[in-house]
Amino acid sequence: MLPSYDPNDNERGLTVLEDLTTNACQIQQQVLEEILKKNAHTEYLRGFLHGLSDKENFKKRVPVVNYEDIRPCIERIANGEPSTIISSQPITELLTSSGTSGGLPKMMPSTAEDLDRKTFFYNLLVPILNKYLDGLDQGKGMYLLFIKPEISTPSGLMARPVLTSYYKSSNFRNRPFNRYNVYTSPDETILCPDNKQSMYCQLLCGLVQRDEVLRVGAIFASAFLRAIKFLENYWRELCSNIRTGSISDWINDPDCRNAVSSILKNPNSELADLIEYECSERTWEGIIKRLWPRTKYIEVIVTGSMAQYIPTLEFYSGGLPLVSIMYASSECYFGINFKPLSTPSDVSYTLLPNMAYFEFLPVERDYGEVIQDLQCNGVSDQNCINKEDEKENKQMETVDLVDVKLGHYYELVVTTFTGLYRYRVGDILMVTGFHKNAPQFRFVHRRNVVLSIDTDKTNEEDLLKAVTQAKILLEPLGFLLTEYTSFADTSSIPGHYVLFWELITRGNNYPAELDPIIMEQCCSTVEESLDSVYRRCRKKDKSIGPLEIRVVKHGTFDALMDFCLSQGSSVNQYKTPRCIKSEAALKILDSRVVGNFFSKKTPFWEPFRMQTE
Repeated sequence: MLPSYDPNDNERGLTVLEDLTTNACQIQQQVLEEILKKNAHTEYLRGFLHGLSDKENFKKRVPVVNYEDIRPCIERIANGEPSTIISSQPITELLTSSGTSGGLPKMMPSTAEDLDRKTFFYNLLVPILNKYLDGLDQGKGMYLLFIKPEISTPSGLMARPVLTSYYKSSNFRNRPFNRYNVYTSPDETILCPDNKQSMYCQLLCGLVQRDEVLRVGAIFASAFLRAIKFLENYWRELCSNIRTGSISDWINDPDCRNAVSSILKNPNSELADLIEYECSERTWEGIIKRLWPRTKYIEVIVTGSMAQYIPTLEFYSGGLPLVSIMYASSECYFGINFKPLSTPSDVSYTLLPNMAYFEFLPVERDYGEVIQDLQCNGVSDQNCINKEDEKENKQMETVDLVDVKLGHYYELVVTTFTGLYRYRVGDILMVTGFHKNAPQFRFVHRRNVVLSIDTDKTNEEDLLKAVTQAKILLEPLGFLLTEYTSFADTSSIPGHYVLFWELITRGNNYPAELDPIIMEQCCSTVEESLDSVYRRCRKKDKSIGPLEIRVVKHGTFDALMDFCLSQGSSVNQYKTPRCIKSEAALKILDSRVVGNFFSKKTPFWEPFRMQTE
C-alpha cells in the first residue's frame, strides 16, 4: 500500500500521487480488504463479524462509533492487555489527541508500520511544493517544531502527542538526506523538552542562517505567531549571542548547547547590527520578509480554527503566501493540498486513498438556519458552528470516498491500519471538487467546538459546565448569571478566552458593585473546570493567556438578539450564540462592558495518569 520511491525524485513523487488519485476506488477496496484480512480475528471485529471479512458485512455489522464506544478497549491495552483486542499488529504507543474524554486526552492506537505511513505522507508534500515553487533545494526551511509531555501507561506503552511521537521516532531522527527538506533547526533543538530553550535555540539558528532560509513555518498558525512574540521579547539577547558568538548561560540543555554552538561558530557583529536595526523599527509589519529576505512562503495550518490568525500572519508576513499543505490528526494522516498557493479560504485537501479506509456520514443542513447564523455571526460557513443542523442518520448509513457529491457536507469516518474501525473523527468537510477520481474537501469545522486558541478544543457542553461551576461563587452574594457568550480573542499573543456575562441581583435588575477578588476567582474556576488540553496550553505550553470575564450591562443580550434578528435570524428559532465571531456583534457587547476581570492563577495541570482497575 506504500509505493517506494526516492523522495528527491520529484517526477516520481507526482506520478505516485497521480496513480493514487486515478485508482482511488480500487485502492480503497484494497485498503479495506487488507485491514480486514489482518484484523478480522481481533476481539473487537470478531464480536461483530464472526470470522466474515467482506465489505458488505463490515458495513452492515460493524457499527459507526465515537471515542466513548472504543475507550474501554484502548484503556484495556493501556493497562496491559494484549493488542489483539483491536489489532493484529503490536500497538507500540498511544497518541494523545487534542480532543478529550472525561477531561483527559483521547488516546489513539499506533503501530511501528504507521510511522512508515506518515513518512510516506510527508515525502509526498515535497513534489507538490516543488511543482509551484522553484529552487527549494537551494536553501533551508526554518520550521519551528516542538515536542510535548508524554507519560508511560501501566502497560509500559508511551502516550504522547502525534508530532512528539514522530519527531522522537527513528523515521525522523535517522531520515535520509533530502535536499528539498533541510532544516535550520538541529534535531537536538527540536527534541529539547524545555520549550523555552527549544524556541530560543531554533530562532537563534534561524537568524544565524538567515541568508539560507527559503521558507519558514510551524505546524499551526498559533505556534508560529508565538514564535514572533518570543522574538519580540528576546531579539536583543539573540543579537548579543550573535555579536559575541556565544550562547546565553541559561540555555543549559547540553545537547542544545552543543548543537547551536556548532552553528554559532564565530562572532558576527554585522549580522547582529542588521537584525537589531530591523527589530528596532517602529513597526514589525513585514518582519518575516525583512529578517529572512529570501523566504518564498510561510507554511502553517490556517484552516479551521486557525483561520482566525490569518490577519495577524498577513501583517507580519510582508505579503508572503500562507501555505496550508496537509490535513492530518492523531487518528490518521488524511490528505494534501494539491494547490498550495491557493488563498486560505480556498484551501482544499485531496484525501489519499491508501492512508485509511474512508467513509462519510452525510450532514443534513437547514440552509435557512445556517444563513441566519452566518448573518448573526459574520463568518463564512467555514467557521459557522452555532446552529448548523447536523441530523444524524439513525442507521449511520455512510458514503464511500469516491461516491461523495460535489457541494455536499459530510462527517469523516475512518477505518485505520492501527485498530480504529468506522471511527467518527468529528470533522465536518465539504466536497469542493475532484482530482482524477479522488475527492477534494474543504475543512468546515470541528463538530461541537466553540472555542479554540491553539490545540485546545472547547465544546459548548464543556463551556457550560465550567461556567456553571464558576457562577456558584456569585450566588451567596446575591448575583445571578442570566446570559453568557464567548469569543476567542487573538488580537494579542498568546490569545485568550473571553466570556461576556450579564448579571442581576435578586430583586434588582442591576448588579451591585462587583468584588474583583470574587470575579478573578470566577475566572480561575472556569479555567480549572476546562479540560486537560486547555490547562496544559495555559500552564506548560503557555500558548493561551489568562481567561477574561467581561461583565456587561443589563439588557445587553437583548441588544444582541435585536441585532441578530435585524440580520435575518428567526425570532422563533433564536438562541443566544455561545460563541461570537461577528465584529458588529462584538462591538455591541464591548460597548456595554462595565467590568473586566482576568484569572490571576495558572490552572493546575500535570501529565494525565492512567487509572488501573
